Amino acid sequence: MAQKLNSMRLLEKHNIPYEVTEFPDTLRDAEVIAEVLGIPPYMVYKTLVAQPADGGKPMLALIAAHRTLDLKKLATVSGHKKVAMVSHKEAEALTGLKVGGISALALAHKNWPVFLDQPAAEQEHILVSAGQRGMDLRVPTMALVRVLNARIAEIGVE
Repeated sequence: MAQKLNSMRLLEKHNIPYEVTEFPDTLRDAEVIAEVLGIPPYMVYKTLVAQPADGGKPMLALIAAHRTLDLKKLATVSGHKKVAMVSHKEAEALTGLKVGGISALALAHKNWPVFLDQPAAEQEHILVSAGQRGMDLRVPTMALVRVLNARIAEIGVE
């Protein structure tokens, strides 16, 4: 079994069941990870870091592997005029995690706004990053929403 990460501790603290899924830590693309794991891409969620154009608090967008984040939709649901993706370097500096291992669960203590793309609500479970490259956690979707205080919103496009 993999080492215990803060994301796992958080889920256990809230009595949320999870399954650890491991894959080569050289993989960073969620669609490739879904393919390697033999799981449909609509079940594997990537965590993206965005920031309001006015420099406000960063936010996290969880979106299925095969979808693309719509920044205009994210701006609207987050109450900002404009938001932008941060660079990989900025994401790593802001989160303290490596791109490909950025996890909303591992960042819960930061109290950043978290937005989960609407199609996730149709899934009983989704896979999200555990906070380290090469490891995802399969978690019940609605329990994830509760523990992250996430807002479900249509923020992605096919």
